[in-house]
Amino acid sequence: MQRESMEYDVLIVGGGPAGLAAAIRLKQLAAENVAKGGEDVSVCLIDKGSEIGAHILSGAVMDPGALSELIPNWKELDAPLKTQATEDRVLFLSETGATQVPTFLLPSCFHNEGNYIISLGNVCRWLAQQAENLGVEIYPGFAGAEILFDEQGAVKGVATGDMGLLKDGSQGPAYQPGMELLAKYTLFAEGCRGHLGKELQQHFKLREGVDPQAYGIGIKELWEVKPEKSQPGLVVHTAGWPMDSATYGGGFLYHLEDNLVAIGFVVGLSYENPYLSPFEEMQRYKTHPKIREFLEGGKRVAYGARAIAAGGIQSLPKLTFPGGALIGDDAAFLNASRIKGSHCAIKSGSLAAEACFEALGAKRAHDELTAFPEKFKASWLYDELYRARNFKPWMSKGLHLGSFMFALEQKLFGGKVPWTLHHSIPDHAKLKPAAECQAIAYPKPDGVISFDRLSSVFLSNTNHEEDQPCHLHLKDPKVPIEVNLAKYDAPEQRYCPAGVYEIVREADGSSPRLQINAQNCVHCKTCDIKDPTQNITWVVPQGGEGPNYPNM
Repeated sequence: MQRESMEYDVLIVGGGPAGLAAAIRLKQLAAENVAKGGEDVSVCLIDKGSEIGAHILSGAVMDPGALSELIPNWKELDAPLKTQATEDRVLFLSETGATQVPTFLLPSCFHNEGNYIISLGNVCRWLAQQAENLGVEIYPGFAGAEILFDEQGAVKGVATGDMGLLKDGSQGPAYQPGMELLAKYTLFAEGCRGHLGKELQQHFKLREGVDPQAYGIGIKELWEVKPEKSQPGLVVHTAGWPMDSATYGGGFLYHLEDNLVAIGFVVGLSYENPYLSPFEEMQRYKTHPKIREFLEGGKRVAYGARAIAAGGIQSLPKLTFPGGALIGDDAAFLNASRIKGSHCAIKSGSLAAEACFEALGAKRAHDELTAFPEKFKASWLYDELYRARNFKPWMSKGLHLGSFMFALEQKLFGGKVPWTLHHSIPDHAKLKPAAECQAIAYPKPDGVISFDRLSSVFLSNTNHEEDQPCHLHLKDPKVPIEVNLAKYDAPEQRYCPAGVYEIVREADGSSPRLQINAQNCVHCKTCDIKDPTQNITWVVPQGGEGPNYPNM
């Protein structure tokens, strides 16, 4: 069955803050052009979630600066930025105690005056409304599955995934082929470790000459707490326990409106011990007295997980290639020291849109948007990321030394130091053999403060049609047992926060096998990043499937 096709001036793959900002900026510029008697610009945005925001997960405390540049009257338009940050607390935790860092010692990146505690999913839903009001065509439930190239090798668009395939790859009774969406320029905004973005970086060698990316996994829950424990505007960040001082990790509590508290824990995926479980660390984290006190008597209402690209400016790939660009977290625009990325995503999308509009005005198509990296280099975004570039490398040297040295750089030099620290080893290569490490005994969940994986996945509203091809591909099906289990005690059982990977041993004592429960997948991409042999490749399932996050 032949694919149908549709053509646009610009196609955007991904409905997060970067993709939506790019769409809005393009149509703003087009409206100005039309008012002067010029031509309009057609813009299409697709997203693999069932609705815009369904797959969006972030902390999040948002710097509204980039949003104010894009939509200056966002307050009048009732943007869902309701709770302004009023107090910052940074705590270093021991197993039972906590030491609060005096405010005057905190680097500026830990000050949140003027920022807002938000649900990024709800902000994206609102941005989508603004984009549609400007004439952007938005199609949720359509996953970008394949990059399309023209005869010269430039990107000319994407094909959406086929629907109605059966588990063996054959066409079921409800089969529908994907569509070809063609454009003069395609912007990829799929978020961290984007499936197509990863392919583009390999195909066009966009990572040559840059540091390996450094990743983390963020696990988040939303709690409804007792009214007397709610402190809207309170921002708490923690370091230390339950992680050891050599392993990067930290937690947060953000108090929103309506007695809601966002709580989360981030673990750097450079960890060495294959017995470490980020999910279990998050559950253990909540039992600390300084964290538990906010949650007791409350109710957990949502759960999710997402990888984070935190390597900094020295890990950014080349941003452009013939026919398009990487924006937002598909390129890794995130300021890890500020624990913020949404303002970076919005600005990167806006800059790429401006470069696109200029190219379209010059009647160009499918060439390289060289103006985008030039605009980035001249922007406040570049300056901010440059000043923060040593955060992750310093923290990789240990909690205490890293915290001291980064604070010193920021307080004395504002980040403008004459040295740049580098990442040299990718995260997946840092895992040690299990024989060299100590197993970690995690406490059983109590069902009140701490929980198991399956009850957590239930709260993510994750759904995948079971009779479809598995979207988690093994390059070599023998590796999980012959290498991962034998050498690392199957770490995929622990780094996955959704119980997707399971080593099954039958009652008759037959050989162990890896079972992939793909229907549990929350699309965090951790397996694609941390698998020690890079044997797992995450690809998109049928459009609209995966988590359906409310207020995350």
